[in-house]
Amino acid sequence: MNKLIITQKDQVICTALAEGQKILQLSLEPVRRKAALNSIYIGRVQNIKKNINSAFIDIGEGITGYYSLSDNPRHLHADGTRTTDLKQGDEILVQVARDAVKTKALVLTGRLSFTGRLAVLTAGKNGIGFSSKISDQAFKKRIRERLSQEDMEGFGLIIRTNAKDADEETLMEEIYSLKGEYERIIQKAPFRNCCSLLYQGPASFLAGVRDSYSSQLEEIITDEPNLYEQIAAYLEKEQPEDKRKLRLYQDPLLSLKSLYNLDRALEDAVSRKVWLKSGGYLVVEPTEALVVIDVNTGKYSEKKTLRETILKINLEAAEEIGRQLRLRNLSGIILIDFIDMAEEADRKALLSYLEEVVKKDPIKTTVVEMTKLNLVELTRKKIHKPLHEQLAALRGREEEAKENWV
Repeated sequence: MNKLIITQKDQVICTALAEGQKILQLSLEPVRRKAALNSIYIGRVQNIKKNINSAFIDIGEGITGYYSLSDNPRHLHADGTRTTDLKQGDEILVQVARDAVKTKALVLTGRLSFTGRLAVLTAGKNGIGFSSKISDQAFKKRIRERLSQEDMEGFGLIIRTNAKDADEETLMEEIYSLKGEYERIIQKAPFRNCCSLLYQGPASFLAGVRDSYSSQLEEIITDEPNLYEQIAAYLEKEQPEDKRKLRLYQDPLLSLKSLYNLDRALEDAVSRKVWLKSGGYLVVEPTEALVVIDVNTGKYSEKKTLRETILKINLEAAEEIGRQLRLRNLSGIILIDFIDMAEEADRKALLSYLEEVVKKDPIKTTVVEMTKLNLVELTRKKIHKPLHEQLAALRGREEEAKENWV
């Protein structure tokens, strides 16, 4: 069972997902954040780059986003019209689909989507998909049959993991609530100015509450009365079944941050070296193009054969790498240099185990292959900034931000 810890220092909110005393995920965000993920704006086309088939869209407050013309063949204009042509100065509806990462602008999309606890609804698409963590075929068939009777033309749906524990009517109510939100935005857009914010994406800590697996969430804890009230209001409206899980922490002798050792977790999450229980260690190197992780035997001293030693360290490393990807929010292309194994059976066992580990990650992570150089390739979907960039953005440079939390 997991606990969601939400605390604040100065103007920074820290959200942590803990399993026992082990931190699985961490995120930091300013209290007043510009261009939150999933927010919808009326953007103005600043310029169009035909050589990369994309446009750059101004959404106000000095923020410009990247808009792929390949991924967005049709454009929803503020006046309600839809076209396949786009020119400089056009005002269109866009949504923040991905945070800015390093030197890259944030990514915008014209396919407006709305995320709920049980489902994600996307306008301009058709079809029904299910979370990869839902394996119940009878459930999928029943939901498909029910949705085929509803008016969902022009809307795509993804049924989220939490839906498998909810009743059918609750799921349908949420889907129509999401659809209603889309319709309200379309109706008010023609009467709003350019760069207006039409829909505010939820704060990171509320998204953390929404996206937690209900069956695995034991408690939501905060020591901030203001945050407690916001979470309580959200739960009352969106997740009344989880209201009992919310607790206001009030111990004057031991802070919530200290109780869960968040300062140490933050230290670990930006450290280059990660020690394993066996004495081996990882070296984690995020670069501009990809993330490289090296596995080393380190201080391992058990009296086993060389083959057994290498396999044991690699399996332990695979488990820890799964946690580190979530903890640090590393994404994109990831290369892992495991300790070389001579036996094909051992290599297959390692890849199989790694696949099981990354299935626990709520963000889609795929084990691609082991190359001829014995490097394991992974991909992890890019959504939020990695933790080290969140730190750098909040305090100007990594060390200043880290010291403010420790």
